[in-house]
Amino acid sequence: MLPDGSVLRDLKRLRKDNTGYDLRDLLIGAEGTLGIVTAASLRMVVPPAGTGTAMLVVPDPAAALSLLSPAEGHLAGGVTGFELISGQGLGFLAEKLPAIRQPFPNAEWSVLLEVGLPEGLPAEVALETLLGEGMARGLVLDGVIAQPGAQAEAFWQLRENLPEANRMIGAIASHDISLPLSEIPRFITDAGAMVAGMGDIRINCFGHLGDGNLHFNAFPAPGRSRAEYDGQRGAISAAIHGMVVARGGSFSAEHGVGRLKVGDLARWGDPVRLAAMRAIKSALDPLGIMNPGAVLG
Repeated sequence: MLPDGSVLRDLKRLRKDNTGYDLRDLLIGAEGTLGIVTAASLRMVVPPAGTGTAMLVVPDPAAALSLLSPAEGHLAGGVTGFELISGQGLGFLAEKLPAIRQPFPNAEWSVLLEVGLPEGLPAEVALETLLGEGMARGLVLDGVIAQPGAQAEAFWQLRENLPEANRMIGAIASHDISLPLSEIPRFITDAGAMVAGMGDIRINCFGHLGDGNLHFNAFPAPGRSRAEYDGQRGAISAAIHGMVVARGGSFSAEHGVGRLKVGDLARWGDPVRLAAMRAIKSALDPLGIMNPGAVLG
C-alpha cells in the first residue's frame, strides 16, 4: 500500500525527471518484494522557530474532528501532530505502566496536539487561543499546554507507550486502518457496538486523527486471556475490515500488508490494481526471491 500523498510529493521534489516510470517511487510500499534499497538521499529541512504541545480533553471523537479544522486554521498550517487517545488506552497505561504520568487519567477521549510555527507566531499564544475557542464551542472540556522540554516530552511519552501497554495486556486482534475523516466518528461508534455484540471485548482506539489513521484494537475482558477468544479472532477482524472498506477506507495503513493481510488484499483489493501489481512483480522478480510471501502471497 502506498504512503499518503504528502510523502510522495516530498520525495518527488528531490528529483525532477519525467523520462518515463520513476522506479524509485515504484519501490515505495513494496515492502521488499521488488528490490532492496542500496542508497538513500536525505533532504535537510529547517526546524520551526517555535513548537508547542497541548493535551486536550474532548467529549468524543466527533468533537476532536471538529477541533481539527480551527486548529489548522489558527495555527497557520503548523499542526504537526493531532493524536486521538481513548480512555481505554489510558486505563491500560495506568494498569501496566503506572509510572507514566497522566494529566487527565479519567478522560474518556483526549487529543495530543503538537504545533511547529514560524518566527513571529508564538506557539503558546496560538495554543491558548485554540484552547479558549474550543472550550467556548464545547469541543474541549479541559486542557493543559505543556511547558517546553520535559513536560512536552512526557506528553509524547504517554502517547508512545500506548502500544507497549497494549502488548502487555495482549490483544485479541489489532487493526491498522485508515478512513475518510468524515467517517471516523461514526465508524468508532458503529464498530464499537458491532464488536460489543460479538462478546465481552474491550476496544482501545487511538491514532493519527489528522491523516485518518486509526489503531482499532480488540482486547479480552478483565480477568480473561486472549487465548479464550482464538475462535473469534478471524471473525472480529473480517467484520472490522469489511466495515472500513464499505466506508471508503483501507484495511492497511501505516504498517503495510506484510504477510498477515495478504488474504485481506486479495479479498478487498481492486482487481485491476492487483493484476498490475502481479505483472510488475513478475517483471522485476521473476524468480520470486524478494521477500517471498509478502503483499501478494
